[in-house]
Order: sequence, then structure tokens, then C-alpha cells
Amino acid sequence: MTSGFESAARRWLVSGRVQGVGYRAFAARTARGLGLSGGASNLPGGQVLVVAEGPSHALDRLEAALWEGSRFARVQRVETSDASPADLLGEFDAEFRRER
Repeated sequence: MTSGFESAARRWLVSGRVQGVGYRAFAARTARGLGLSGGASNLPGGQVLVVAEGPSHALDRLEAALWEGSRFARVQRVETSDASPADLLGEFDAEFRRER
């Protein structure tokens, strides 16, 4: 059993009405508030990719928030997978960094 404080990295592919509705900024603001690092980007197919690293309990909270989305978003699907350190080095439309 894990305590939830181990550092991990995850990626989420979010589908629905998630582009042009402030979803990336929402994801970045939420993740930053949880002390996570990573970013969010629009994808050509209309989805948003979110990648974050930090304590697993904070990643769980971010995932729950991603299902809610921004005010005008309509999230239909959130696919979750583990991320690698290389995923965190990508270029993001909305980056967030852990405050030290």
C-alpha cells in the first residue's frame, strides 16, 4: 500500500468540448495549486493533453478536477496513463511548475 506522497508522473487525454473554453488554463491553475509540475496542450484532434508530476495524492485530485473542467467545458472522456520523464520535457501551451 502506498501513502500517496510518492512522486509519480501521469498523462491524461481529455476529450469533449475542451478547446477554446479555458480548459488548459483551468488545468494549469488547478495543478499549480496542488503543487504539481507539467503542462497542458491542445491536440489537433480536439483533445487536450495534460501531463503532470508530483505526489500521487495530488495527481489523483487533479484527475478528479479534469473530469469537472472549466466553466464552459463539457468533458466526455479522460484517459489516464503513466508518464515518463521525457513527457514532462515537451512543449506545452500552458505550463505549470511547482512553487518552491
